Amino acid sequence: MNGFLANALVFLAAAVLCVPLAKRVGLSSVLGYLLAGIIIGPFVLGFVGQEGEDIMHVAEFGVVMMLFLIGLELEPSAIWAMRKSIFGLGLMQLIGTTLALVLVIIFSFDMRWQVALTIALAFSLSSTAIVMQSLKEKGLGNTVAGKTSFSVLLFQDIAVIPILAMIPLLSAQSGSDAQHHSGTLIGDAPAWLQALLVGGAVGTVHLAGKFLFVPFLRLISKTHLRELFTATSLLLVVSVAYLMEMVGLSPALGAFIAGVVLANSEFKHELESDLEPFKGLLLGLFFMGVGATINFGMIFNETSEIMTLVAVVIAVKFVVLYVIGKVSKLRSDQNLLFAFGMSQVGEFGFVIFSFAGQLDLVAPQTISKLMAVVTITMLITPLLLILNEKLIDPYFGVKANDNEKDADEIDQKHKVMIIGFGHFGSTIGRLLRANGIDATILDNDSDRVELLRKMGFKVYYGDATRLDLLNAAGAAEATLLIAAIDSPDINNQLIHTVRKHFPNLRIFARARNRYDAYNLMEVGVEKIYRETLYTAVHLGVDVLSALGFRRFSAHRQGQKFIEYDEKALSKLSASRHDPKEYVASVREEIELQEKLLQSDLHASLTATDHSWDSQHLRELLTGTTSK
Repeated sequence: MNGFLANALVFLAAAVLCVPLAKRVGLSSVLGYLLAGIIIGPFVLGFVGQEGEDIMHVAEFGVVMMLFLIGLELEPSAIWAMRKSIFGLGLMQLIGTTLALVLVIIFSFDMRWQVALTIALAFSLSSTAIVMQSLKEKGLGNTVAGKTSFSVLLFQDIAVIPILAMIPLLSAQSGSDAQHHSGTLIGDAPAWLQALLVGGAVGTVHLAGKFLFVPFLRLISKTHLRELFTATSLLLVVSVAYLMEMVGLSPALGAFIAGVVLANSEFKHELESDLEPFKGLLLGLFFMGVGATINFGMIFNETSEIMTLVAVVIAVKFVVLYVIGKVSKLRSDQNLLFAFGMSQVGEFGFVIFSFAGQLDLVAPQTISKLMAVVTITMLITPLLLILNEKLIDPYFGVKANDNEKDADEIDQKHKVMIIGFGHFGSTIGRLLRANGIDATILDNDSDRVELLRKMGFKVYYGDATRLDLLNAAGAAEATLLIAAIDSPDINNQLIHTVRKHFPNLRIFARARNRYDAYNLMEVGVEKIYRETLYTAVHLGVDVLSALGFRRFSAHRQGQKFIEYDEKALSKLSASRHDPKEYVASVREEIELQEKLLQSDLHASLTATDHSWDSQHLRELLTGTTSK
């Protein structure tokens, strides 16, 4: 098919068909785009061949825009607050994986150290899109493994910039970059002047962001023309990218710096919303272009070499990540999830290899093999997570710790059960406990269970979707169950099990949004609460009322709980970066809140403490009293 419009039609149609199919079978959108490119590429249907290269030139700008938006997300204050987890774990992972892979590549494939280092750096990066999407779909984003993965991925996103800046230097040292600076402003300058001009370009972007970009955006915003602001946003990104290209650096470097500078401006969210659609479309085209360039003929001819490299990369990354998890004292179940989830090569591998190929640092034939390795590791990741979940974690994850195994022995049973004790569930549990209501609490995050125990809660570890565990926890004798699991899918699975085997157990269910609420309504759940602090308290108030508290008394206790909790928030913020001090402070504040709420409850139990309580009014009129 010839012509720009014909190629655009093929790319867009393939994306619209393949990406939804990939999402439906549990794969990420990145893999959907790659598969779309493979299908329309010259090695399958042949709809797009060499004539698709013009679209790739445009699509590569999507990488620049992605790094600009990553910069917007990285507020310096937020990075500084998370510096220990981001730079500690992230740096260990990057250095450990890179060193191990460099040694393997040099001694096994006899490559120059510059080439080996470039390949190792690319392989050390994981896929933000695949990892975060997989954790989100499984409801594991708030687990210790999820948070650790996020910290390492964030460091990798930051590290991409110096890696891209380093590649031209490696190319120059390897003697393969004779033409790299031709056509740039610093092409004929001596080395010391080139370094000075590069530093000056970076400084210029930083100063321009503060003293030029922001005032300019303020001026444009006064026109109240959305399309003009969008055009201005694109102009800023293109200008910075062009400046960096003129001095011989990666355009992505300047875009990232500009994003970081503008992260603290009042235009941060406006820039994100304006550029996000362009970034998504161009990145999709970029990944489709990558998929179309994968040489399947070469893969079939050299299957053993490529699959060996895939196995080596995944094995090396898994070992390094698992060791880092052990050093960070992750429990075995969380560590396995962390190591398996991060063991693939990420989408930045395509970017780095494309850049290295443009500089002739890595041979085209080798680039094709490396691109194939990246794609295969990404395709394997969902299978590795399923393997871990079904076959490895049940036998090695939970049972690796004897204390964790003992936690499944539930020695106390109560009329109320709380399943899921994250922020939502713990808010309900604290309100109930402050009013003298004990509950049997279950959570399937072993690290969270240990932390909550340090805070004074008696929480049991276990998967509450298991019928045997529900029986052991006393579901048959309980009267009320609060389903507060983070993942809507797992929460729904729990509710189906409870309704089938314990039909007399009243269910109060958490929902993330109205669509989750619709699903819960379809299975007959009546008490549904869409999540916030206030709906968690509302659920707790309804539980108190269902357990015999007067409606007004329960409502007042809920309002008092919110008042005390908001006061505690400012106190706890001062110690949130010191885990030990924070745990002690939280425990102290919880005990104080409970004492205050109990004092309020006892002080207010008078004959006039009924207000708009309709039940009490009916009792007065009929001459009856409640028990």
